[in-house]
Amino acid sequence: MRFSLLLAGSAAASAYAHGNVDRSSFQAKCESFAHNIKVQDTTIHSVTHVPIGTNISMSNVPAACASNADSSSSTFEFCRVALNVTTSSKSEIFMEAWLPSNYSGRFLSTGNGGLGGCIQYSDMVYAANYGFATVGTNNGHFGDTGVYFYHNSEVLEDYAYRAVHTGVVVGKELTKRFYTEGFEKSYYMGCSTGGREGWKSIQKFPNDFDGVVAGAPAVNLVNLINWGARFLPTTGNSSAATFVTDAQWIIIHDEILRQCDDLDGAADGIIEDPDLCQPIFETLLCNPTAGADSSSCLTATQVKTVNTIFSPLYGNNDTLLYPRMQPGSELTAAYVYYNGQPFNYAEDWFRYVVYSNPSWDPASWTVNDAVIANAQDPYQVSTFQGDISEFQKKGKVLHYHGMEDPIISSDSSKMYYKHVADTMKLSPSELDEFYRFFTISGMGHCSTGDGAGSIGQGVGTFAGNDPQDNVLLSMVRWVEEGIAPDFVRGTKFNGTEVEYRRKHCKYPKRNKYVGPGAYEDENAWECV
Repeated sequence: MRFSLLLAGSAAASAYAHGNVDRSSFQAKCESFAHNIKVQDTTIHSVTHVPIGTNISMSNVPAACASNADSSSSTFEFCRVALNVTTSSKSEIFMEAWLPSNYSGRFLSTGNGGLGGCIQYSDMVYAANYGFATVGTNNGHFGDTGVYFYHNSEVLEDYAYRAVHTGVVVGKELTKRFYTEGFEKSYYMGCSTGGREGWKSIQKFPNDFDGVVAGAPAVNLVNLINWGARFLPTTGNSSAATFVTDAQWIIIHDEILRQCDDLDGAADGIIEDPDLCQPIFETLLCNPTAGADSSSCLTATQVKTVNTIFSPLYGNNDTLLYPRMQPGSELTAAYVYYNGQPFNYAEDWFRYVVYSNPSWDPASWTVNDAVIANAQDPYQVSTFQGDISEFQKKGKVLHYHGMEDPIISSDSSKMYYKHVADTMKLSPSELDEFYRFFTISGMGHCSTGDGAGSIGQGVGTFAGNDPQDNVLLSMVRWVEEGIAPDFVRGTKFNGTEVEYRRKHCKYPKRNKYVGPGAYEDENAWECV
């Protein structure tokens, strides 16, 4: 967790702060707060004053969440509240509220990742440094695993929607009790599972937030799991004739770039719009009479594997369940999905939710399993509701997705955008009033990739306090000043130096190189 790369200290945060608490009394206020917390169904574990320059202690974080909780020196002063909230007779959530001294009058909830059992502390640092009263929960269980769903639908309900909403309700109450002025606006920021949680809040609790930043959302979740489950039966294990090796994935990637890189007008190693890229993989077929090295070409069986990977997943009656993996992500996706091993989230979901059978064999998955899983969709966890008209009345949502995402296909976000437009019968210009979706070329899964993927979406991607470089501040400006973003500007770093910037387009427009400058010149590109 690279806290030191986050911001230029409190000066950056204060740009969006007001009504700061008197620091001379802040410590006393924090230490006495424990006596003033009386919120129903809560158990307070600790209330701790964290001064600037002291380590943020993570000693109480379970080992299962250790990767989310690296300790580092705080660049801001805050009051840290840790507590449990009972959600049923069989479930509870752990949550934290970070209440900063440079309070901006704004509340923000963070999201989770994967199967969602760890607080995203890096996002809490990012938001609280800007003066947001910030909360995060463990989504009802500790650890990135679905084992806790086994024979416990209450924990599953927490994961589906209840943990985030409960954290928001309790977090807002704590914020109002700690700051006499309460809060003026409420925000959400999350990516992946966190992106899905943001959309679930929009769909089910439309009054929870004024502004939502949802990145690479795991919407259509059950079919995302089905899609992930399909890869092992497709590739087989590493000794199968259908398996494609790491070395072969390199030549596949190079061939994809050869066929598609310059379709946007520039050969820069980045595919701006994967929709234009429809690779023909038969160009890589081995010549049986030439004795070709199989590491530099593909057998007909392997070509079939690759074509399946880059094809949508269909269910019974040719129903589209999930779109294809977008080309350009394959070098990382090969390690995630095409490695001859079960996809852990799919394995957990079918074992502990769909079949309640810890011995279920992920290699046995077929489309019939997808049908069964979709018929369940517990608590509508798929998060694919198209009518968001209640949220439209008061909220704004900034949705982004990396075009090199190796875990959640960016085509899924395009599919959901179209679903909302069709359901609400709204054109893109009409959706623009409250819902804007940005395709980020060269971005991987929620973080940087080969291109200008730093858009201020969290720790390690900070590129400045100008809202056009920072999706969180862009959302604040849209909600509070009515200035909607027409583009999101990303930065490509080479170490700590800026290599180039690129303005990413608002969907359904796409980026095209028009010159006359080099491709590194952001003004040489146009949204068309």
